[in-house]
Amino acid sequence: MSRGGALVTGAGAGLGREIALRLGGLGYTVHVTDVDPVLADAVAAEVGGGAFASAYDVRDVPAASEMVARTVQRAGSLELWVNNAGVLVTGPMWEQSPVQRQLMVDVNVLGTMHGMAAALDAMVPVGRGHIVNIVSLAGLSAVPGEAVYAGTKHAVMGLSLSTMLDLRIAGLQDVTISCICPDGMWTPMLYDKLDDPGASMSFSGVLLQPGDVADVVAHVVRNPRPVTPVPAWRGGMARAFDLSPRLTLLGGPVIARAAARKQKKMRRTLVDDPAREAFRASPAGRDR
Repeated sequence: MSRGGALVTGAGAGLGREIALRLGGLGYTVHVTDVDPVLADAVAAEVGGGAFASAYDVRDVPAASEMVARTVQRAGSLELWVNNAGVLVTGPMWEQSPVQRQLMVDVNVLGTMHGMAAALDAMVPVGRGHIVNIVSLAGLSAVPGEAVYAGTKHAVMGLSLSTMLDLRIAGLQDVTISCICPDGMWTPMLYDKLDDPGASMSFSGVLLQPGDVADVVAHVVRNPRPVTPVPAWRGGMARAFDLSPRLTLLGGPVIARAAARKQKKMRRTLVDDPAREAFRASPAGRDR
């Protein structure tokens, strides 16, 4: 018996695909959404168990409500909404174009906000539901080379926790929001960043596999909590730097240089990774 509907954005590859697979295994009827309908269809077939797919651009405000309606129609209810879709453009803010900066805000912030609002429109009246926002350690601390991206992720943290407060003040104890803040992940978002000096901090810690983070998401779905850094010790480091901006400014350049050395080392080991090559040969990879 299905546990109800679970929608995942950006689920055509990488972490989104792994999350969809985990949720299918937990008994949800999974609505796989992605800007690429071919990838979404393939993942839905892989998930099975009544999973279905839709083309969905998170920047499209009316489409968010349409995705909710389709989930309720196919699964009977919307129990879970996972905001996974995201965009990363690296480099100093002043070197990025207005179009690049706007894209990150539109997808990472407004796309998450539109999804949350549409999901809450369905969840609040029935008094239950869970929203999971895939944030980043960049939502907990400053990140050189990823200033705009970090700014968008800080915005998602503020949006999520403030909305949680509003839900509790309104007496809605069973409508909850969880933020997952992973370290760098070896996903399509980083496949073209091995030679990008602006992305070095994404390689500075533990380069996670999507399945590692999807396992954490599955745990949080079963046991909701407001904020979950992955791994926990990196979250502690990020929070320590965030508490002391002076420490960040003093130690940041040293950490950035160490990250660049680690990125260079990883480039030698990951450049021929089969998953990377398979994605780059796919329609989505060719369109990047």
